[in-house]
This record gives sequence, C-alpha cells and structure tokens, in this order.
Amino acid sequence: MRILGLALGWGWAVTIVWLSLTPSPPQVDVQYGDKLGHFGAYGLLMLWFSLLYPRLRFRVWYAIGFIAMGVGLEIVQGHLGYRTYDTVDMAANTIGVLLGWGAALLLKKPVFR
Repeated sequence: MRILGLALGWGWAVTIVWLSLTPSPPQVDVQYGDKLGHFGAYGLLMLWFSLLYPRLRFRVWYAIGFIAMGVGLEIVQGHLGYRTYDTVDMAANTIGVLLGWGAALLLKKPVFR
C-alpha cells in the first residue's frame, strides 16, 4: 500500500511540473482560478506526503523541497518565453504547502504505513 501511495504522490509531483512547463495548461474559468489551482496542487502534494511521512523531520524536508520546486518552476517559466514569471504564484505555491501540512496535522494519524 505504501508503494502505491509513493507512486501516486510522485506522479502528482510530475503532473505539477508538466502543468507548470507546458505551453497551454488547462484554465480554470473562475475568478483567481489560477491561484486556487496553485493552492490546491501544492496543498494536495504536501498533504499526501505528510500522510506518508508523519515524522516532523520528513515533513520539514518535503515542505522545503516543494516550496523550492514551486519557486524554481516559476523561475524556469520566466525563461521559457511562452510562460510568465509570477511571484504571486510562488506565494500561492508556498501557502498551499503550508495549508497541506496544516491539514495533515488536523488528521493526526498517518494513512499509509
């Protein structure tokens, strides 16, 4: 069960990278849909890995890694020519990571062992 959880989590991480780098990502037609997408994508990613790794040290490293991933992808977007660099997206990614961690703290019990 844990291997499936890891595969799904890393699959979601790869999906985020693809969505961040593709020339034509899907659009959410609601006000601030782009930012909500960033919150949701990174929040789900952090929640998922927090459920896989309940120990604080692992959660800290995953949070640092996912925040760095969000910042790094925005920097890469600024150099691609067909995407734009957006510091607000970086903030949305970071807030999503923190919200995902917070949601995991509310659950208190690991789902995967």
